[in-house]
Amino acid sequence: MRFFWPLFWAFLISCVVSYVLISMAGNTFEIGSTLAAALVITLAVYVLGEGVLKGESDQ
Repeated sequence: MRFFWPLFWAFLISCVVSYVLISMAGNTFEIGSTLAAALVITLAVYVLGEGVLKGESDQ
């Protein structure tokens, strides 16, 4: 479950941000770019949470 929730929240936040910014520009909403942004955010959370931040707290 710890891998599901970051993906879930990244998807929801990406949808909201994409919808607002695309609506302001007057373009149509595309789910592909939203999914790509969600995957990038999720990977960043995993890398920071499992590697970088955990390693600094051990020292």
